[in-house]
Amino acid sequence: VQLQASGGGLVQSGGSLRLSCAASGRTFSNYGMGWFRQAPGKEREFVAGVSTAGLTDYADILKGRFTISRDNAKKTVYLEMNSLKNEDTAVYYCAARGSPTAYLVVSKAVSEYDYWGQGTLVTVSS
Repeated sequence: VQLQASGGGLVQSGGSLRLSCAASGRTFSNYGMGWFRQAPGKEREFVAGVSTAGLTDYADILKGRFTISRDNAKKTVYLEMNSLKNEDTAVYYCAARGSPTAYLVVSKAVSEYDYWGQGTLVTVSS
């Protein structure tokens, strides 16, 4: 499956952005989807994920500010980001996980995801 992330940009602290990740190729609904981010000099970290059954999970520090959703008809996963902070500045990546456990399990591990998009840069300014 090929993934194309979009929607990043420059936003002021406290603002909002919605990222999109469009998939093509194999059956999108069979894949658990995740958003990760990587700030300069830091490791890639889990942001949010949604299973094929629609279950969601978030990084603890982001709960309440970020919302992940998927539209299987459009083969797209979204990440709604609100109350953005300077520390949210990073390249955001979407990823797809094809494991049979992706039905009910949202994995937070980078190694569990099979396909990755190219990333979209989010910059939050003061």
